[in-house]
Amino acid sequence: MSKIRDIKPRWAEGLPDTPPWRSLGTSVVVDTPWMQVTRHPAVAPTGADADYMVMRPKNVGTGVLPLHDDGTVSLVGQHRFALMRYSWEMPEGGAPEGEDPFEAVKRELAEEAGLTAAHWRAALDMDLSNSITDERAMTWVAWGLESTDKAPDPTEVFLSARVPFGALMAEIARGAVRDSLTVATAYRAYHMAREGELPAPLARSMLGA
Repeated sequence: MSKIRDIKPRWAEGLPDTPPWRSLGTSVVVDTPWMQVTRHPAVAPTGADADYMVMRPKNVGTGVLPLHDDGTVSLVGQHRFALMRYSWEMPEGGAPEGEDPFEAVKRELAEEAGLTAAHWRAALDMDLSNSITDERAMTWVAWGLESTDKAPDPTEVFLSARVPFGALMAEIARGAVRDSLTVATAYRAYHMAREGELPAPLARSMLGA
């Protein structure tokens, strides 16, 4: 698994960092096969004492936006336990420690959407809700799609939909598609299509040009 590079935005390269948080110790409050919750006596950047808890997933989140040649995208719908709400998303999953996230996301594309892809491009490498968790997510866009057998996990029941890329963007704007990886990756794919980072025929189909 690739390490996170500590890259500053170009506009911040000449600016000093503010004082850091300091952890004075660690105890494990919750430990499951999927995540830990750790507790830390800490010192805030202001010098104030603090009691901080962090949720630490044991998987890297992965996701892929499958782009068909006609400008449509494949999405999956499922009920999410934490929100107790239905969610339409791109195929997503997690890469456990020791697994290459790219191999994990290829597996998820096949298992959830029943697709393989000839072409892949990295889209985003993100920190999610970084005030309470160190969760990392990596996403891709993929095209040159072919059908394969689906193989969902024993706890998963999916619906599938193939929708125009523009319709996905409209439903994101309307608040009907809310999953953060899907929202961020769709906007990144829009930018890639506009800026010539995707094949021109595919970009034209996505943008309706």
